[in-house]
Amino acid sequence: MAKILVFNSVSLDGYFTDENNDMSWAHKDPNDAEWNAFVGENASGGAAGGGALLLGRITYELMASFWPTPAAMEMMPVVAKSMNDMTKIVFSRSMKKASWSNTKLVKGDLVAEVRKLKKSDKDMVILGSGTIVSQLTQARLIDEYQLVVNPIVLGKGRTMFEGVKDKIDLKRTNTRNFKNGNVVLSYEPTK
Repeated sequence: MAKILVFNSVSLDGYFTDENNDMSWAHKDPNDAEWNAFVGENASGGAAGGGALLLGRITYELMASFWPTPAAMEMMPVVAKSMNDMTKIVFSRSMKKASWSNTKLVKGDLVAEVRKLKKSDKDMVILGSGTIVSQLTQARLIDEYQLVVNPIVLGKGRTMFEGVKDKIDLKRTNTRNFKNGNVVLSYEPTK
């Protein structure tokens, strides 16, 4: 059975976007060798590597406007290649068609569709897509959360768990510190 992993950056005060839905605060120095090596490793064989991306429309449109570009290939060639090559499943009721390579548009019920997808052997990762994260968390379909805690306080913003009504207990499975102040925390739900 496939696993679903969430990989998102969060501020120290728990927001994954600021009050304007901007996530650029999570992208630091483009010359940070340690962080870039981690991101490249995650894209090619870690969190996102080899599986499929599950995305909401807003996150999909942001990524589709960047990763296929020459600028993305120049800045982060390993990540760009991985993002462009992997299967992408975008959930949207309003989108007419998907233009990014290897993308499947799904308009059906999110939870029901993801339950079907989990019956495969292809792991999936969610990047951004807070509405999807909250719905799949509530449905208890997330197998692992990898959260990059950034050393910044936003004051206002959006949590990726808006709408979750039930308490979800998690156990920490890994921690990794970076020189830039980021800490990657990995959690799995306790069953």
